[in-house]
Amino acid sequence: MDMTILTDVGQRRTNNQDYANQYKNKAGKSMIFLADGMGGHRAGNIASEMAVTDLGAAWVSSEIETVNQVREWFANHLEDVNRRIHLAGQDDEHKGMGTTLEALAFVEGQVIYAHVGDSRIGLIRHGEYRQLTSDHSLVNALLRAGQITEEEAAHHPQRNIITQSIGQKDELEPDYGLVTTNMLGPDEIRDIVLSDVSLEEKAKTLIRFANNAGGLDNITVVLLHFNEEDAA
Repeated sequence: MDMTILTDVGQRRTNNQDYANQYKNKAGKSMIFLADGMGGHRAGNIASEMAVTDLGAAWVSSEIETVNQVREWFANHLEDVNRRIHLAGQDDEHKGMGTTLEALAFVEGQVIYAHVGDSRIGLIRHGEYRQLTSDHSLVNALLRAGQITEEEAAHHPQRNIITQSIGQKDELEPDYGLVTTNMLGPDEIRDIVLSDVSLEEKAKTLIRFANNAGGLDNITVVLLHFNEEDAA
């Protein structure tokens, strides 16, 4: 797996409140965190760095190596860091401190992620881009409810108001997702399944092609063919 992390202050800001890093735990599993802080000139920097480094330290000390273990880890540690940042934001200097968070773990040939706020996770597969996360924002809530259009959302005066953040008083409700490792593209699968050979030969061909594409995970194929009589 190749990875790069790059951040820039941009053209309008005087400081950079983003923070991102990668960590490996005792089982050799990688986790990437990205946070976009908010809450004044210094408070946003502190919130984003605190979220990433605290979660990173907890991940480094773990021995997690399965998807189910990651889900449980997210449930425990995201709320824990939420409470700590909320507490740190009670003094005048850091009032209203908080941060978005994207967390991605790479286990069992899959990616499991957690999402809080309006930073985003996207996937490019077979030449197509798809946004995996949905913004926790006021504008996105209005858009999904059909109260505004996409064009109105892009220029809405309250587009920076988010409805979920690390550091909030209320308990977090993160979004979770799983990206599986599909070694064959949809065109390849379609062509093989529609080929004029037996069902067993189609299954064998799918497995052979998946192995030729790298065999990055266990490969199991189940094919069902329904005849007109089956629908009777």
